[in-house]
Amino acid sequence: MEREIALYTLEGVQNAEISTHQFSTEDKLGLSLQRFQRAECDDVVLIIHGLTTSTDMFIMPEHYNLVQYLLDNGLTDVWTLDYRMSNRHSYNLQMHRYNMDDIALFDHPAAIAKMREHIGNRRIHVICHCLGSASFTMSLFAKTVTDITSVIANSVALTPRIPKWSQVKLTFAPFLVEYVLGIPYLNPRWSEDPGITKGKIFSKAVSAFHHECDEPSCHMLSVMWGTGWPALYSHENLHEVTHRRGADLYGGNGLHYYRHVLKMVKANNTAVKFEPKNPKYDRLPNNYFEYGQEIETPILFMTGDNNQVFTDSNIVCHQRLEKIVPGRHELHVFPGYGHQDVFMGKNVHVDIFPRLLQFLNKYRSPSVFLTTPVN
Repeated sequence: MEREIALYTLEGVQNAEISTHQFSTEDKLGLSLQRFQRAECDDVVLIIHGLTTSTDMFIMPEHYNLVQYLLDNGLTDVWTLDYRMSNRHSYNLQMHRYNMDDIALFDHPAAIAKMREHIGNRRIHVICHCLGSASFTMSLFAKTVTDITSVIANSVALTPRIPKWSQVKLTFAPFLVEYVLGIPYLNPRWSEDPGITKGKIFSKAVSAFHHECDEPSCHMLSVMWGTGWPALYSHENLHEVTHRRGADLYGGNGLHYYRHVLKMVKANNTAVKFEPKNPKYDRLPNNYFEYGQEIETPILFMTGDNNQVFTDSNIVCHQRLEKIVPGRHELHVFPGYGHQDVFMGKNVHVDIFPRLLQFLNKYRSPSVFLTTPVN
């Protein structure tokens, strides 16, 4: 398929100095941060994607994207993290055994340390999504990252909850795909494989059960995540070009993270360590709510009311923390939205971003800043 928008394009962000900052984790992976800076700012924003999207979901040129929106509304130093779940790196295109504890212990602390080299002790606000949200809140509540001023967590955090069919998929798919089919990862682009491949046959079989649209990558994404037709978003919330370029915006997806999500679901929908007896993870709590009362960083838990990936996970997470630290955190449910379209939808600058800006402004420096969102 001929591309309408360049792969990894930066054209969605205007009037900013863009730089890339490489760093390594303690377990020896090379990761990267991208910085979009218009001016010095006392409040710096870090945005974290999910599995397996990337920085690209926040800088899309076909709509008024999150990075551009923040820059235009006075938050003039924005960073995006491409950690080990990113499709900009190759780590998911193999039969790996990384879990979310690895990210909580190694990726997020190293990213914050790299940022601190450049911004010093300025305030850091984090906006995180999907398993990026789960893993970052795990870092925060495990105290592997500290001095975070505020967090906005989308869809899921410390209480993963999923539809029944998703639980069936998580139970059987990793073994069947890896060891029966002999495929190390799932990929929304398989329909574009040249010739006949296992992936292309898999994609065609999936599309045979999905008649909601004619985009094979969309069908694959509904298999890879959630339960629905489609599962990740509502078609009507997306630009057509966004829908068509799903294979670029979402990459190949390693399966081992699914096993960790399933373990959490079975542990009373609670973020727990995947290998509690492995000394590699001794610095992490077995249950990530252990320090819940001590974590003072305020969090806005957000989700769409049509979330078919992590359902009411963030509603439940807010409820649990409300019992531990009443009034510290906030919750917002966006009507008409699902899991992914709260960041990638065509009207998010009107429907979603003003609420995020309101929360960020609440915890910003008292210095002068814009209070009226620019639409």
